[in-house]
Amino acid sequence: MVTGSGTATATEDFGTLADGTPVHRWTLERDGTRVRVLTYGGIVQSVEVPDRDGARAGVALGLPDLAGYETFTGPYFGALVGRYANRIGGARFELDGRTHRLTPNEGRNQVHGGARGFDKRVWRAREVAGGVELSLVSEDGEEGFPGRLAVSAAYTLDEGGALRITYRATTDAPTVLNLTNHTYWNLAGDGSGSALGQVLRIAAGRITPADAESLPTGAFLPVAGTRFDFREPEPVGAGYDHNFVLDGTGPAAELYDAASGRVLTVTTTEPGLQLYTADHFDGRPFGPCAGIALETQHFPDSPNRPEFPSTVLRPGEESVSTTVYGFTVR
Repeated sequence: MVTGSGTATATEDFGTLADGTPVHRWTLERDGTRVRVLTYGGIVQSVEVPDRDGARAGVALGLPDLAGYETFTGPYFGALVGRYANRIGGARFELDGRTHRLTPNEGRNQVHGGARGFDKRVWRAREVAGGVELSLVSEDGEEGFPGRLAVSAAYTLDEGGALRITYRATTDAPTVLNLTNHTYWNLAGDGSGSALGQVLRIAAGRITPADAESLPTGAFLPVAGTRFDFREPEPVGAGYDHNFVLDGTGPAAELYDAASGRVLTVTTTEPGLQLYTADHFDGRPFGPCAGIALETQHFPDSPNRPEFPSTVLRPGEESVSTTVYGFTVR
């Protein structure tokens, strides 16, 4: 075990994929927080934090072995999602007068980077101050995306045990990019059943309403007077898979579990947050609403929506995005 910048880190074998590729697991520990990250898919396998009495438990839904992640790919448990998190309508977009056709993997649309997105890649790992940095190269044309993309994600623990994820990317040709982490949170503990009823606040006065294909209509809907109004803390109910337009002031979101006293605070440089309550989990391996995803990201289908913040990345630019997950009790 190595200690740097207050964070203890360790690495171990975590098995091999069906094609024989080895996978490793990194453990980061600091100030009561323990996080485990896999080189497969950049997956956050577990996050353990104490409750108000000091008892530590897992608050992120994860699977015990590599075979589980190869079997249950659809829920994206804890994965690093890219090249484009969320949906691109018609699995196509136009950039600089050229139409790029992507691999559809949700009907006619593409979701979360296509059939073999970043969640299904094995990343290179190296120790950095405070944690581990994962990196890979996505070649021009992968899943239909243009440009050779060099991307990294650093997972580090700040003072107090907050998990910081810093994404960086460069490209050799114009492309689009939208990265996120797809952890499902349950502050009562990852084996405690439904996460519904935990109290959520989101700093967003609008959402981007979606159609029957979960694609944004292009409108901006004020949350006032609707079930999307989490500007003041409210218990989470079922039926959410929506992009919230963050106000950009203070933390993006806060989740609280009264029984344990655990509080999760999310801060981000991203303009949006996708709230997903996992209603469709069928008990394999988790039941409905067993976790709440708070995906910090740009808006769905932005490459086809010029009214949305741009996701275009060009040669000579560097995309940098940071999200911090802080843990406290009350």
